[in-house]
Amino acid sequence: MVMIRLARFGAPKQPCYRIVVIEKDRARNGRSIEVVGTYNPRTEPATVDLKHERVAYWRSMGAQLTPIVAKLVAKNPAPVAEPAAA
Repeated sequence: MVMIRLARFGAPKQPCYRIVVIEKDRARNGRSIEVVGTYNPRTEPATVDLKHERVAYWRSMGAQLTPIVAKLVAKNPAPVAEPAAA
């Protein structure tokens, strides 16, 4: 099964996370299929950068979100494209 979850990076006691698409049984920081975003909890407010179209693609392919990633996706919806002015 494919999961979308956090992989921890950064120095000790200075966490930064990548939001990755990875096989469920791989190690937390193991080889991922694709990086679809980043999460930095150390900024004020916390910074989340997502590739919304890639998250939607992997979800359509059956990927499951972990509870933390589901909260991050829900709190950071895809930006709405404005219609072109005539």
